[in-house]
Amino acid sequence: MNENLFTSFVTPVMLGLPLVTFIVLFPSLLFPTSNRLISNRLISLQQWMLQLVSKQMMSIHNIKGQTWTLMLMSLILFIGSTNLLGLLPHSFTPTTQLSMNLGMAIPLWAGTVITGFRNKTKASLAHLLPQGTPTPLIPMLVIIETISLFIQPMALAVRLTANITAGHLLIHLIGGATFALMNINITAASITFIVLVLLTILEFAVAMIQAYVFTLLVSLYLHDNT
Repeated sequence: MNENLFTSFVTPVMLGLPLVTFIVLFPSLLFPTSNRLISNRLISLQQWMLQLVSKQMMSIHNIKGQTWTLMLMSLILFIGSTNLLGLLPHSFTPTTQLSMNLGMAIPLWAGTVITGFRNKTKASLAHLLPQGTPTPLIPMLVIIETISLFIQPMALAVRLTANITAGHLLIHLIGGATFALMNINITAASITFIVLVLLTILEFAVAMIQAYVFTLLVSLYLHDNT
């Protein structure tokens, strides 16, 4: 076991070279494309799930918003597969790094905001000032709404980082407790092991849910600006 609780969050290095690039590119190998007329069950299931999620997520968008479908589906596949791979033993989860999550959140958020100011300038500016605001409160509310607008990408990144990191830490702590109790009390070790199994199942669900929530929020930002 690792002596340091946060060792699993350190970027892996081999021969002095960081392996983050290879780790980030690895999930793309898990989604092969088929050139056959009839796909196998795995690819058929993958296509069915993508169609289901895209239909649910993109149904609220107009034609301009639906042009983001490929990007949003690629985003949810990348985050979901990265989160799931991070649950494997002795693996590294890139989505536990706030810098990487900010690298995904800021460009996507900026793209939606720029799209809004380009296509709906008056409506985008109107979001900064709620209708019916008293005149003395206008400067303060404009500042507050502007700050809340710029906080959106930070909230996206911090939410994903905090949820994935918290799950990994809980698994690490409960796994360590189970290992320590094996030589002290078998009954207590069995109970903590059951808790560990249930928590691991929960983390699989959290990994998928957080990928969906991240993509859904980007989709809602896009909907507000198209």
